[in-house]
Amino acid sequence: MAANHPLDETDKKILSFLVKDARMPFLEIARECGVSGAAIHQRVNKLRQQGVITGSRLLVKPQALGLNVCAFVSISISEASKYEEVVANLKQIPEIVECHFVTGKYALLVKLYCFDNDHLMEVLLNTIQKLPYIQTTDTMISLDEAIDRQVWVNGFKSTSYTTSKNALKED
Repeated sequence: MAANHPLDETDKKILSFLVKDARMPFLEIARECGVSGAAIHQRVNKLRQQGVITGSRLLVKPQALGLNVCAFVSISISEASKYEEVVANLKQIPEIVECHFVTGKYALLVKLYCFDNDHLMEVLLNTIQKLPYIQTTDTMISLDEAIDRQVWVNGFKSTSYTTSKNALKED
């Protein structure tokens, strides 16, 4: 697992390039990092084996497919022990693109895309709310996605967050 193998600066640099462009040629990354193409290939394979890199994918803008409504649905379930069954059923709904087990009033938070509000209402009333163990839902429609990015890899500078390691050094 990645936690057992800390990333060195070269690994972080490689990841920062791949996060920006997963199709960037290894030779170009090698030139930027000052190492051979073979070294980049080996490091990327090692990062995959360690579970640091979990895949790469092509991103499609939902609106290009006519999916003009993005919504988040909070879901409470009647029996916590049925979580896996509920998630398995939610996986069968193609409009759902993310599902998170969350803390708070609701058990699950899902993100979905629909063509329009009528389509959203259809999915909510005739699909999600009819699933076994779904108790209640609360829906929020996204009006704009103001930030869309990957996690930072290198050069993270925060104005408010310090790691416990840094906090210990300051004591």
